[in-house]
Amino acid sequence: MKRILTMQDISCLGKCSITIALPVLSAMGVETVILPTAVLSTHTMFKNFTVKDLTDQLLPIAAHWKSENVHFDAIYTGYLGSAEEIEIAKRVFEMFRDKDTLLFVDPVMGDNGKLYPAFDTAYAALNAGLCKGTDIIVPNITEACLMTGTEYREVYDREYVVSLLGKLSGLGAGVSVLTGVSLSPGKTGVMGLDSANGSLFEYQNDRVDAAYHGTGDLFSSVCVGAVLRGRTLQEAVQIAADYTAHTIRVTLENPEKPWYGVDFERTLPDLIDALR
Repeated sequence: MKRILTMQDISCLGKCSITIALPVLSAMGVETVILPTAVLSTHTMFKNFTVKDLTDQLLPIAAHWKSENVHFDAIYTGYLGSAEEIEIAKRVFEMFRDKDTLLFVDPVMGDNGKLYPAFDTAYAALNAGLCKGTDIIVPNITEACLMTGTEYREVYDREYVVSLLGKLSGLGAGVSVLTGVSLSPGKTGVMGLDSANGSLFEYQNDRVDAAYHGTGDLFSSVCVGAVLRGRTLQEAVQIAADYTAHTIRVTLENPEKPWYGVDFERTLPDLIDALR
């Protein structure tokens, strides 16, 4: 069985970060080890949430694993809440990367052309540095623009996306995958660039007219899980994109109208079927 380490926060209620990564990757048949950066009572779309920072525990936990000769087939980072945590993620990469360890970075920091409130341009630059030497990065268009100093556009064409991928490749990742790419009306998906050979790949599916917290975490978790289960990256992004869209549709049909996350629990059997 493959083993993955994921480093991100825990929102106890809210369906995002580790509370998506752990159940989804486990259901995919991947042993999932967590390195929690913080514990939140809920995700940040709720009011009056509590936070317990765990930054000072990260390296001691990692050092214990190292002393036990723990091996990871992949390391997957998501939301990292501070510059210090980004530097610790780099240390964790150095401590545990072997010749067969996949480094997968989702540089969570913004959307819709803006940084999340807790971050600044210096933080974006540090995230760009985290991407150097990794195998796969999966920013959305906002995050890609922030890391490369590119003007964000609401309306764009294929040439703009290809140019942005070229700039991402210059950060030093093996494969750069842009998420939330819409190349025609009513469609959305991904486009990727392999820096080793310059090849491009893309996948588009029908856009679902809804937005939920945590869908980026769902896409990333499924994508890295599918790669660890032996799928090519192109196959993995297609599975992840289709599954995320399917889960949004199922959530929209829920008469209880959940607002704080998607009903991935209902669709996990469909994900397992997609892997067969």
